[in-house]
Order: sequence, then structure tokens, then C-alpha cells
Amino acid sequence: MGACITIDWINIPAGSFLMGSPDTEPDRNEDERLHEVRVSSFRMSRYPITYAQYDAFCSATDRPLPDDQGWGREDRPVINVNWYDAAGFADWAGARLPTEAEWEYACRAGTSTPFHTGLSLHTDLANFDANDPAYPFIGKTLPVGSFPPNPWGLYDMHGTVWEWCQDGYGDYSNSIPADGIFRVMRGGSWLNFAAECRSARRDRSAPEFRYDNVGFRVVRDS
Repeated sequence: MGACITIDWINIPAGSFLMGSPDTEPDRNEDERLHEVRVSSFRMSRYPITYAQYDAFCSATDRPLPDDQGWGREDRPVINVNWYDAAGFADWAGARLPTEAEWEYACRAGTSTPFHTGLSLHTDLANFDANDPAYPFIGKTLPVGSFPPNPWGLYDMHGTVWEWCQDGYGDYSNSIPADGIFRVMRGGSWLNFAAECRSARRDRSAPEFRYDNVGFRVVRDS
């Protein structure tokens, strides 16, 4: 178990919320069916898992270090990790990956707008591609916590890196599928436009793939 690392936890209260997006939300996708979900209380890591944390896991388990693209390690979010890597770290740390419902509930933090920041996202609030020459495109990760947190104290829920979730991709199922089925990713990344960083936005990938804009965070049951 990962006794040699520290994870800063945020207590997420139990509650109900409307998961998905209304028909009126700009840029919504067909797979964002609006429905009510009840979520039990849990704890979520305040930040995406960093290189410092993940490298300690690699050292303890004799795993190869993931590439940092030359952007730096330490307090930057770990990238180039697949779903199995993320799940392995979570287990080692005495945690697990969040369900898709837990992730969206925590991201929204009581809001019902497209972003926990409101109707829009600004480059002062998240690391993403604004697709506008008037606003900077950073083009890589930054240290975690470089932007303001959401109302529940969670950082980097919009943009920065897509985050692996526990679920297989489907009609909002919480079941874990057989190997080879797509896993859900949430949150958008430094590479994506604002529409892909919405609270309800869903993406998916085969669990064995690694990307320079995908990382993860972990949760523990309360």
C-alpha cells in the first residue's frame, strides 16, 4: 500500500443531482441523457494524481516511469498512464477510481450549469484551448492547482487532463465491463475546446491506451 505518499482528500457529501445535460445545453451530445442520481458520501483527491505520487508508486512496484513529454514531473498531473495503470495506483494507495456519477457530482459541486464556473469557461479558470487568438493556449499541462477550485474545493475538474473513471462506457452503467471494452474519461484537457470540458461531457477510450492529455484522480469510500 502507498504509505509513502500523501493524498489531500476532500469530503464529498451524499446527495442527489441531475446527471447529464438538458436538451437546451449548447454542444451537448446524445449520450448525456438527463436523469436523477443519488450518490453516497465519499472522499476524492483534491487534485489529479501527480508525477511525484505516481513515481513513488512506480518505485515501490518496480514499474517503468511514464513519459512527461519534457514538461516536468513533481507537481504536474501524471499523464501517459492507461486505465490499468490508474486502477493499479488506486489499489496500491488504498483507494479506487471514481464512478462516472461520482465524478460528475463532485465536478458540479451543486451547480447545474454547463461548467461549475457557470455558463462559460475562461482561460483564467482552467487549462484548455479557448480557440481564440485573444486568449492564451498553453499547449501542455501545468502544476496541479494552478487555477481556482470548484465550490467544494476540488481543483482542475475542467480541462488540465481527462480523468479515467471506474465505469465502462455505455448508458450510464456503473458496472465494470470485460477487458477490451471502452472506459469512461471525464473533464476535458489542455488540448480540448471548452465544449469538451463541460461537467456532463463524456469521452471514452480502450483501457490499454495512454495519452499525453489523460490522467486520473482517486476516491475512497467514507
